[in-house]
Amino acid sequence: MNLLTRVLFGCAVLTLSAGEMYTSLLNVRQAISVERKLIDDLRTYIDHEFERLQDIRRFYAKVSDLHTGLYKGPAAAMGNPLVAFTLIKRLHSEWLNVIYSSEASENAQALRSSYEEEEAELPKLEDLQGAAKGLMRLQDVYGLQVKSLVRGRFQRVTDGKPADICVPTISVPLSGDDCFLVGKVAYEQKDYYHSVQWLEESVRLFRGVEWSPENEGTLEDALDHLAFSHFKTGNVSYALSLSQELLHHDPKNWRVLQNVEKYEKLLVSESPHSSNGLIRPSSNHLRTRDTYENLCRTQGSQPMHFENPRLFCDDFTNGDPGLLLKPVRREVLSLQPYVVLYHDFITRSEAEDIKQVAQPGLRRSVVAAGEKQATAEYRISKSAWLKNSAHSTIGKLDHRISMITGLNVQHPYSEYLQVVNYGIGGHYEPHFDHATSPSSPVYKLKTGNRVATFMIYLSSVEAGGSTAFIYANFSAPVVERAAIFWWNLHRNGEGDVDTLHAGCPVLIGDKWESLLYRSEQLGHICAALCIWRCYC
Repeated sequence: MNLLTRVLFGCAVLTLSAGEMYTSLLNVRQAISVERKLIDDLRTYIDHEFERLQDIRRFYAKVSDLHTGLYKGPAAAMGNPLVAFTLIKRLHSEWLNVIYSSEASENAQALRSSYEEEEAELPKLEDLQGAAKGLMRLQDVYGLQVKSLVRGRFQRVTDGKPADICVPTISVPLSGDDCFLVGKVAYEQKDYYHSVQWLEESVRLFRGVEWSPENEGTLEDALDHLAFSHFKTGNVSYALSLSQELLHHDPKNWRVLQNVEKYEKLLVSESPHSSNGLIRPSSNHLRTRDTYENLCRTQGSQPMHFENPRLFCDDFTNGDPGLLLKPVRREVLSLQPYVVLYHDFITRSEAEDIKQVAQPGLRRSVVAAGEKQATAEYRISKSAWLKNSAHSTIGKLDHRISMITGLNVQHPYSEYLQVVNYGIGGHYEPHFDHATSPSSPVYKLKTGNRVATFMIYLSSVEAGGSTAFIYANFSAPVVERAAIFWWNLHRNGEGDVDTLHAGCPVLIGDKWESLLYRSEQLGHICAALCIWRCYC
C-alpha cells in the first residue's frame, strides 16, 4: 500500500512558464529582474529621445534667431546671395529632414525590439486574470475590505469597525486602473458581486486624477462596467445614475442611451428590480466553504479544540537509538484524526538544499480528474518531482522520517518527492490525500493508496497558509522547519473522512510544499499503526 505523503515549504528561483506566472510566487519574484531590464531599455530610449529633442531645440533656436535678428534687419540682407541661398536650402531640405526624420521611429522601434526580446518572460493575460482572482480569493476567504486593500491595508470589519488582521512589512496602494482590471476580470465572469466592489473603487480613484497613458481603463470604462454590474445585482436606480454620468463624458454613446431608457422604464414599472444589497454567491462545488474559511481566518486559534487536556507535548524517541541522544519535540495537535507536529525537524541548510534542487522543474500543479490529471482553479501552485538521487539531503530526510514514524520510506516503494510552491492567493481547497475512487490516477502508479502524510515547512509566511482540517474543525499554522504528520487511512485500509483538509490561501508570504507518496508492506503498516494508536 502507498504509505506516505510528505510536504515541504521554502523559497527558490525558477525559469518562468508561459501563462502560469501567477501560480508560483517564485515566478513573480523572477519577473522583477525582467522589469529591471525593461527599465534599462526605457532609460536608453529616454536618453536617445533627449538627444533627438536637443537637436530639434538647437534647430529651432537657430531659425528663431535668424527671424528675430537677420531677417528683421534692412531689406538689403536678402540681397546677399549667401543669405538667400541658406534660406532656400533650409526650406528645401533642413525642414524636410527635421519633419520627416526617422530617428523618433527608430528609437521607438529599438524600445519595442527590446521589449519583444523579453516577451516570453512577461506575464500573459491568464496571469493577469489569475492574479486578479487571487486577490478576490483573499478578499473572500479572509473577509477583507476592498477599500482597505486599495490603500494597501489588510483589514476586515470587526465589531463594526475595520481592523488590521496583519500588517505587511511592505505595502503598496492600488490605482484606479488596478481596481478596474480586477473588476473587469470579475465582470467578464459575470461575477457582479466582486465587480461592483472593485469597480466602485476604480470610479472613485479615476474621478480624482487625470488619466495616464499607461492605463488600460478610463473613468468612462469603469462607469460603464459598474453601471451594468449594479443593474445585474438589482440596483437599477444607481445603474441609471452612473449611466447618466457616463453620458456627460460620452453624450453620443448609443448603447448607454438605450440603457438609460431601459432603466427609466424599469423604475416606473409596477415591478421594478429590487436591490437587497450585495450578496455573495453560494458555492456549488465547496459545500464546506463556511467552515473552511472560518478555520483559515482563525489560523490555529480554536480554543474548543486545543484546550483538550488529552493533547500534549513531549520529547519523542519512538524507541529508536538514533533519537535517544537528540529526541524530537512532538506536539499532538489532534486525536481524531491523529495529527502531530514535530518541531525543528529540518535544518535551514537542508531546507535550502531541497529548495535549490526543486527550483528548475516547477510546473503547474494538477489534481485528479476522473482517471486523468488536470489543472484546477481550486489548486493554485506549481510542483516539481525529485528522485531520491537528486540530492543526498532527500535520503537523510527519509531516514529521519523512518526513525520518527517507524515506517519504511525508501524507494522503490514510493512515488518521487513532489515539491510545490503556491502562487498569488495560492491555495488548495478541501481535499483528501488518499484516493477516494477506484479510478483515481493514484492506482495507476501500482503502489496502492496513500496511508499517511508527512509535511515539512521549509519557511514561514507572514499571514495565511494554514492547514485546515475541515471535519476535525481545527487549523494548524505554518511553523518554520517543523513537520506535521497524520494518517489518511484506518487500520482496515478505509479512508479516514476526518482527514479532509485544505491549504488556506497565503495572505502574505511565500509558501512551498512537497508531496511524496510511499508504499510499504502491509505487516509493517499495521505494526506502525499500532505504535501510533497507542499514543492516542
